[in-house]
Amino acid sequence: MHSADIIKALLKTEKSTIYEPQAKYLFLVNNAANKIQIKQAVEHLYNVKVRAVNTFISSGKLKRVRHQLGRTAETKKAIVTLKEGQKIETS
Repeated sequence: MHSADIIKALLKTEKSTIYEPQAKYLFLVNNAANKIQIKQAVEHLYNVKVRAVNTFISSGKLKRVRHQLGRTAETKKAIVTLKEGQKIETS
């Protein structure tokens, strides 16, 4: 997998803006990616040094459309902690 395939997006949410002063960033990642691949991808794409990676899977939600039940897709997210003095420039 390439770095662009592993990291889908840098998420800008309320929770992620709370993490930024602690040098933590929230990413939407590929479900098959592991912590080592995520670390290497972030270091390659953003030219920063990563200290830690924590991942979690958000389960899909139950949806109902025209009386038919369905489910949205599961997504994997990663909280990436950068080393001291490192920062990702977000626009």
